[in-house]
Amino acid sequence: MLNSKSLSNLLQSSHTDKLSEKLEKISVNEKIKLVRQAKGLTQESVAEKLGMSVTTYGDIERGDKDLKLSRLQEIADALDIKASELLDLTDKAVLNVCLNKKAGNDNKITVYFSSDGELEKLQMQLEMKDKELAMQQREINLLEQKIADQQKIIAFLENKT
Repeated sequence: MLNSKSLSNLLQSSHTDKLSEKLEKISVNEKIKLVRQAKGLTQESVAEKLGMSVTTYGDIERGDKDLKLSRLQEIADALDIKASELLDLTDKAVLNVCLNKKAGNDNKITVYFSSDGELEKLQMQLEMKDKELAMQQREINLLEQKIADQQKIIAFLENKT
C-alpha cells in the first residue's frame, strides 16, 4: 500500500523506476487519497462536500469500503477530476507525479492524469522544443563567430591606418 510517507520517500529518492513501478500498482482508493493530498484538501473538507462522515470517507481512502460508480463519480467531482482517471480501466491512463522543488519552500506534489496519446503528444512537443533550442544555440554560436571575425577585421583595419 502506498501511503503519503512512502510516496514522499520515493519522491525524495533518485529511484524513479521504483516510483513508476509503485505507481503502476496504485489502487483507486490510494489514487483518491493521493489526489486529495496533492490538492491540499483534508478528509474533513471532502467528506463535507460529499455529505458523509469523515469516518466513512476515511474508510473509502483506506479501501475498507467498496465504492459504487455513483459514489466514485461524486468523489471525482469533489476532487475536480474525471472518474475515469481514477478507474484506469483501459490501462491507458498514466499517473504522473511531479516533484516541484522551489527554493526555500517545502516540496509540492502535483498530481495529474493523462492518456498515453496525450503523453506522447507532450513528449513530441518537448522534443521539438529541444530541437528548436539547439538550432537557436547554433545560430547564436554562428553570430558570435561572425562578431568575432568582424572585430578582427576592424582591429586589422585600425592597425593598417
